[in-house]
Order: sequence, then C-alpha cells, then structure tokens
Amino acid sequence: MFQICTLNETASSIKKRQEIGRGLRLAVNQDGERVHGFEVNTLTVMANESYEDFVGQLQKEIEDEEGIRFGVVEKHLFANIVIDAGDHRQAYLGADASEKIWAYLLDAHYIDKNGKVQDPLRAAIKNNALVLPEPFQNHADSISATLKKVIGGLNIKNAGDKKPVALNKAVFLGEDFKQLWDRVKYKTTFRVEFDVEALIGRCVEEIKNELVAGKTRFVYGKGKAVIGRGGIGVDEVRETQHVHDARDYRLPDIVGYLQNETKLTRGTLVAILTRCGRLQDFKINPQKFTDGVSAIIKRQMRYFIVDGIKYEKLGDDCYYAQELFENNELTGYLNKNMLAAKKSVYDHVVYDSDVEAEFAGAFERNQAVKVYAKLPAWFKIETPLGHYNPDWAVLVDHDDGERLYFVVESKGSILGEMLRPVEKAKIDCGRAHFEALGGKIGFAVADRFGTFADRLARDRSVSKRTKVF
Repeated sequence: MFQICTLNETASSIKKRQEIGRGLRLAVNQDGERVHGFEVNTLTVMANESYEDFVGQLQKEIEDEEGIRFGVVEKHLFANIVIDAGDHRQAYLGADASEKIWAYLLDAHYIDKNGKVQDPLRAAIKNNALVLPEPFQNHADSISATLKKVIGGLNIKNAGDKKPVALNKAVFLGEDFKQLWDRVKYKTTFRVEFDVEALIGRCVEEIKNELVAGKTRFVYGKGKAVIGRGGIGVDEVRETQHVHDARDYRLPDIVGYLQNETKLTRGTLVAILTRCGRLQDFKINPQKFTDGVSAIIKRQMRYFIVDGIKYEKLGDDCYYAQELFENNELTGYLNKNMLAAKKSVYDHVVYDSDVEAEFAGAFERNQAVKVYAKLPAWFKIETPLGHYNPDWAVLVDHDDGERLYFVVESKGSILGEMLRPVEKAKIDCGRAHFEALGGKIGFAVADRFGTFADRLARDRSVSKRTKVF
C-alpha cells in the first residue's frame, strides 16, 4: 500500500492506527522479498484535519505513557549499552560515559542544549558517518543504533506545503549578481602527484601497529525472562562461544580484492602486504584482515591525494552558465526548509540544516551583504573523492567602496578533528579549485556568520596593508 485517501470522517483512533499500520508495511517484490529503503517505501496520506490531529495525539500518548521524548537525546541514553569487559564478560557503558558522549554531541552541534536532535546528526547517522571521541569509537555501532531510535526513521512532510521557488529577477538580472557569478562559474580539472613509496611506508606502519584481526568468534547467549513488580527483565544469562580455526577457511585472492577496492597496482599492494609482517593474521581471519587493510589504504590514499592535488582552470569557455538558475526547478516546504529572501537569486532560500538557515537570515540582515546565492546541486567541483558542492556565493560591499567576493562553506564545526576525513578532504579540494581561478574569489569555512565576518575583517586588513607597502 502506497497511498491512503481518506473519504470519510471518522473519530475512531483504532481504525486510523490500523490504516496507517497497513500503509507502513514494507513492500514486497515479485519474488516475495521485502524491499527496503524510502525510494520504494514512501506512504502518501491524503488526510483530513482529523488525521493531522490523530498523528499529533498519538505521539503525545506515546511520550506520556512510555516516557519517550521524540527527537531528544537524554544524558543517560547510552548508559545501558552493553560492552565487552574482557574474559568474555559483559558490562554496561555507564552513566558517566553516557554524559561524556552527550557533552561531545553538544559541542559538535549534533544536539542543542536541551538535547534536541539537529540536522547534522541526522545527516551523519543517515550517511553512517558519525564521528565519536577515541574512547568510544569501539562502541560506535551501538551508539549509532541507539541514536537511530531517538531520531526516528520516518521523514514526514506535508505535500500541501510544497512550493516551487521563483527566480528573483531583480537580483538575477542585476549587475552585482553578474559580477559575483563571473568569479564563481568557471570549471577546473585536476591532477594528483604523490610519492608511492611514502604511501607504502605509511600503510605498512599503520597496518603493523593498528590493525586488529583476531579469530572469528560466534557467541551464543541464553537467558531466562523474569516478570516481577519492577517489570520484565532477563536473568541467568549464559554464554557459549565457538572459535573458528584457520583450517576452516579457503583463502581468497586478497591482492585482486584490494586492487579492485583501491585501484592501486598489484606491485604496490604486494609491497604493502609483504612489508607489514601481518600476513599470518590473514590466515586467521581473512575477511576482517582484508577489510581492515582496505580501510587503512583508502584512508592513507585520501591524505596523499589531497596533499598532492593541483587544479587548473579549463578555459574561459568552460563554465556553469547563469541561465541554469532559470532552467532548473527548485522546490521546498513552507515552514520546514524555506526562508523568504530579498537579496538572493531566488525569492526563498531552501536550506538543508539549522546552520544554513542561520546563515541565510544573517545575509539578509547584514547591510554589507549586497547579494548572495545558495549554490544549487548542479554546481559541482570535481575531486578524487567525488563531487563537491559548496554552500554559498556572497558579495560583500563595504562603505569605503571595497568589494569582496566569497564562496562560503557553512559547517556545524570548523575544527578539522570534528569533520569527517572525506568531508575535510573535499573542502581542501574546493579551496584549491578556487585558488586556481586566479584569486578572483575567496573561500571560507565558517560555523556561523560571526566567524565569516571575522574572516572578512582579516582579509580587508591584509588587503590594506598590501596596498600601503
């Protein structure tokens, strides 16, 4: 079931719950297999007012009866996560560790001071890219699974609020935006140079010291359910385990697998594997060893690729035409992800996070900002790690007549250790791309408008000193 159209008015909450429950069942393909993912499993409800009230009341009932606060991370949320205490014993993460994780999520702008989940956390969980402090990285899967339950898996939007965004002709045809776009629009190409021997050495060092690949263990737990006055619990948990020996495995072609995953030559991969001195672990646990080596090589390659990348402008005829803003339709949801705008190329800014919403509002309020644009998804910079789409193009016009043109990447945190390695690497590639355009436009990473304003003040100061000397 993919659509529910309400033709009659009913006050029966049981009937409504049954209808919604049927609609939320996962679809089945022609082979009788469940199909996962929102690409297929999207339920459209053409609801009347009573359905809207029903959804709100149902959530309130669950919060009151079960003590659940939807979309809120409590400080004690992670305390009951089961961890390995050694010697095949189990323990709990504990309240102190849970509070430390909560404090980290707050500092990283994943939640607000009330524990309310923010968009960067939703994106990180969705992309399986949540970064945690070193002491908790071994428990990342359990922590992510717990956060998924808090965030929720349903993305509900009111189709009646969906609205096309119109072009702001006064800005789009104005000279200010033309000058801004003439600095942003050009395409580049890149080439990568790095020392293969240095890459081998770094990979060998990390595999030798960091890779953990013990024997495969299957742990079986058996417990007894106990119902008492305090509720339902589990008692008398007993565990048994089975360890696979090396003779249980038929060793796969590790070099061929790694070559397909990393695109390195067989000679380079053989050098890494033979020098690391850990091939005995490959016999003990082939899958874990191969996955670990692949992850290490890819991570080190990212560092080398970005450090050795060089961008060059393709030419004056290779660019993103300004007319693309007219030819590509843009839509958003009222009161969800749209902000009315007067200085932007569109009459509304469609934002993806609270950070972007804050930037858009600040651009509108600040008198020095003359025109800006949320860079569309079709504006892409090629990098070795995939396409990179920056956030903003901004023209700042000061009272003394000085004009500054900037591309701005807005992030919840500007600290390198808070950014995912791939994310940071793409930002570095973006900076190199705009530098290759001949200094026509600056590039800044900021967590709020105040940080961007500080960057502007610094650049103006440097510019004036340069003119004097």
